[in-house]
Amino acid sequence: MLKGKRGIIFGIANDHSIAWGIAKKLSENNAKLAITYQNNTFFKRVKPLAQKLNSQLLIECDFSQPDSIEKCFNDIRKTWNSIDFVIHAAAFSDKKELDGRYIDTSKDNFINTLNISCYSFTEISKFASQMMVDGGSLVTLSFYGANKVMPNYNVMGIAKAALEISVKYLSVDLGNKNIRVNAISAGPMRTLAGAAIAKAREVYKYTEQNSPLQRNVYLDELGNAALYLVSDLSKAVSGEIHYVDCGFNIVGMPKQ
Repeated sequence: MLKGKRGIIFGIANDHSIAWGIAKKLSENNAKLAITYQNNTFFKRVKPLAQKLNSQLLIECDFSQPDSIEKCFNDIRKTWNSIDFVIHAAAFSDKKELDGRYIDTSKDNFINTLNISCYSFTEISKFASQMMVDGGSLVTLSFYGANKVMPNYNVMGIAKAALEISVKYLSVDLGNKNIRVNAISAGPMRTLAGAAIAKAREVYKYTEQNSPLQRNVYLDELGNAALYLVSDLSKAVSGEIHYVDCGFNIVGMPKQ
């Protein structure tokens, strides 16, 4: 389905990452992938995963460092002169500040969270769009906490809300270049990022019991959703927040 397509994956931390599930699915469908890693610590984890995908490009990109995203794209340009898609699946906030009240969020953590979790996608979109010579697809990852208050999510919910509206503005900015911009709002996952949320197990259990499908989403199902959004199957879809959460987002009050 993606033969001849090339894209960049941001956000793989280990083999439980949403980004890994997506990368694996896209690779299975013949996409060529450039894989990024945050720093030397993550390099040791990500390198063997990139090898499993036969990726020839493994590039450092730390969203917290100035000019890191630009340097990443400059490095990619040394091998590829164009790309077709980007997967942005990275976010961060101080774990200590996700527990407790949102009102107690520090200014430094607010700025850092918004920079890494939201602005990074805007900056990536700017550089990626310059390499999308024949249109393309930009996909980011969000969560239900962007729209409704979720326990122990706090400033990350603010960041995801900003990310989702960014998707809409970017889709208008880039539509005349035939570049589509969408987000996947994933149900709770047992990932490294998910583990940072206090009482995560309670969230998994609650969504399993109260979603229409009465289960949580699987990693390969998120991969399937991303495959749809980067392929020609969704070539008329842009500016959308695509929920992949077993229907949990539609529930107002769970059945007693």
